[in-house]
Amino acid sequence: MKNYTSFASIKEDLADKTISCVELTNGYIQNIKNSKTNSFLEIFETSALEQAQKVDKKIADKTAGKLAGMVIGIKDNICYKGHQLSGASKILEGFESIYSATVVEKLLAEDAIIIGRLNCDEFAMGGSNENSAYGNVLNPIDHTKVPGGSSGGSAAAVKEGLCIATLGSDTGGSIRQPASFCGLVGYKPTYGRVSRYGLLAYASSFDQIGPLTHNVEDTALITEVIAGKDRHDSTSSSKEVENYTQKLDETKGKKLKIAYLTDCLSSKGLDSEIKDKTLAVIADLKAKGHTVEGVDFPLLDYVVPNYYILTTAEASSNLSRYDGARYGYRSPEAKDLESTYKLSRSEGFGAEVKRRIMLGTFVLSAGYYDAYYTKGLRVRNIIKTKTEEIFKDYDFILLPTTPTTAFDIGGIKDPIAMYLQDIFTVHANLAGIPAISLPLGEHSNGMPFGIQLMAKSFDDAKLLAFSSELMK
Repeated sequence: MKNYTSFASIKEDLADKTISCVELTNGYIQNIKNSKTNSFLEIFETSALEQAQKVDKKIADKTAGKLAGMVIGIKDNICYKGHQLSGASKILEGFESIYSATVVEKLLAEDAIIIGRLNCDEFAMGGSNENSAYGNVLNPIDHTKVPGGSSGGSAAAVKEGLCIATLGSDTGGSIRQPASFCGLVGYKPTYGRVSRYGLLAYASSFDQIGPLTHNVEDTALITEVIAGKDRHDSTSSSKEVENYTQKLDETKGKKLKIAYLTDCLSSKGLDSEIKDKTLAVIADLKAKGHTVEGVDFPLLDYVVPNYYILTTAEASSNLSRYDGARYGYRSPEAKDLESTYKLSRSEGFGAEVKRRIMLGTFVLSAGYYDAYYTKGLRVRNIIKTKTEEIFKDYDFILLPTTPTTAFDIGGIKDPIAMYLQDIFTVHANLAGIPAISLPLGEHSNGMPFGIQLMAKSFDDAKLLAFSSELMK
């Protein structure tokens, strides 16, 4: 089977009958079975091939949807009715979902083929995919490196050719960072643009589902399909979803205003080659007639602490439902209610999840609630306001996606050092704005890295259009 890097090329081959959906799906299944990266936790072989047969018939009948022939994997924190779901955690081992996430229903309604569930950091908590209960995911470019996290399996699978696209979730960079480390397009839509119904909650006011693909065109198409108001999710927006694919030429020929954050480029941890590439992109944009100016963002040192105070607080609340009493893992040593809770949670959760639950519980405790959580909400509002002020004068904000390229597996031991890997990505989640990582850089060490663009809330169409222009 061909190594496809665009949905357009798959559609061409389906149209001239070079390949069928069943053959395509079987080809990807074989690729997954031969893979050494540990990207997939499970292949949905039976349901994927059944769906492929249906889609082949629809193509023949000329009744196929927008995504007919798109073989897609979903992160193991997105529900698919009748299929297992674990959040890459022992505490949900063997759990089968009783309903499908809204994004899954929308994909299937447009004839996508869901091929399996993808490894990730446990409950989406991590930046390297080393926190899964089912083992590390390996970077497909270099197996000694991490693929990024928490959507590491989602990124590795696309890069390795195990499916044409995947869905991940992004709470503080969990789509964009792996996209940067694996050389892909990774998109976090505006908060509320895509329903979170059926996504295992980590931090509900931050989480957003989005795609990982080889190109902006596929990202725009998937986002167009999964976006929109959902009665099951009160935080989903009722704003009309624009036709992102038709608007990909919207910024062509226009002279735009782009800000870059001077504080990011002067950050001590930023790799010199990533800095040089960012400056080169800025120079190229100026040469094309765009206005590109540096702006100060003195809040950079506060974004990571603010993010971890608020997200761990929300995680502490959200993860209380996994108690060993109702579903999922229950300790065989449990004798009564108290020991059921204590032992099941102690044995079922991994170290990083327990660390964040304990931190969040401390942040929300009676003596510290105002000092940490309430103050954190105020700081988040200041960050959001300052960001909105920048967008009064500029169309986009440009910055690196990550401070480094993919690091060695086991290369970062200190949790604080690991948290600082999110320094350039958490900003978009705190402000609730759309952000994209574009695979524009290649380091002298042979690893790719991304350049990030952010836009104001619900300027998703404009952001995707300009991103498409930058990729050409």
